[in-house]
Amino acid sequence: MTVTRTARLTGAALCAALALVGIVWLLRDLAALGPTTELLWYWAGDHGFRVHQSAATTLVDPLLLVAYVVTAFVALRSPLAAPALAVTGLTTLALRLPGLWASGIEALVTTLLTLALAAGLVVTAAAGRHDDRSGHAGSGHDGNGEPYGPERPRTGPAVAAGILCALAGLVWAAWELRWATLLPVEYTVGRYTGGRSLMLPALAVPPGWLNAVLVLLLLTAAASAFARARHARPLGLLAGLLLAGVGAGGTAAALRPDWHTYVPELDLYSVAYDLGCFYALAAGLAVLLLLGRPGRRRRVPYRPAAARPPAPPTRRPPGW
Repeated sequence: MTVTRTARLTGAALCAALALVGIVWLLRDLAALGPTTELLWYWAGDHGFRVHQSAATTLVDPLLLVAYVVTAFVALRSPLAAPALAVTGLTTLALRLPGLWASGIEALVTTLLTLALAAGLVVTAAAGRHDDRSGHAGSGHDGNGEPYGPERPRTGPAVAAGILCALAGLVWAAWELRWATLLPVEYTVGRYTGGRSLMLPALAVPPGWLNAVLVLLLLTAAASAFARARHARPLGLLAGLLLAGVGAGGTAAALRPDWHTYVPELDLYSVAYDLGCFYALAAGLAVLLLLGRPGRRRRVPYRPAAARPPAPPTRRPPGW
């Protein structure tokens, strides 16, 4: 199963539109916050350097921007176009859904536009698929000119990436359960719905909702990697990208020289959280390296069209 040329072009255009929306908001934050380092620290979770000015974006926005650019390239060139478009679209829908009840007309309009474009990616991936038996239309060709279909990940890298994703998903799920037991009920609900008491940026994904989506994405990627499914590579690469980004933010905040002024006494749980961020960064990068390599190409046998009955001769014999 591949996608038609029209679906490839449509998917790439939708990814470009999603990337353009993200670039507009990023440029707006750069103009508001000034130096790039301040915006990077803001994404890492340090909101104390400037009280009166806050960014509208979070660390999720540049990560999704990278995903859109890569997916646009994959849609045009790779036999994995259909699963890449579907995975990117579904992840965007899951992450941007809480923006429907966010405050601010600009954020709401952006959310509606993003959800529409993401839904378009899913529809394009589903409606644009076709069974390419000849290998001439979208499945691609190798160096010898032979057609091949969507690739399965190799067994060793797939199993290793699956173990890393499964362990990270379980760790993040354990942290969510701990927050649910420690925090009051109204604050726990706000972590999933984006309550006003959290003081989140305009385009921010509520932390509880983000962790829930990340856990679901990691566990699904792990199951797909263990099964060596054809959609395991795009699913695992997106999960690894988000995991590495979240881990990089936590790691940068933990390694900041003046971090002791914000957390004067590090208890066991703070140290465990920092170690979890270190693992998330290392595991995310490892998953990207493991699944970034080309998988095992599936040869598509050439099946000519069914033979038609021979044309009648010029001089028909008696009884023809």
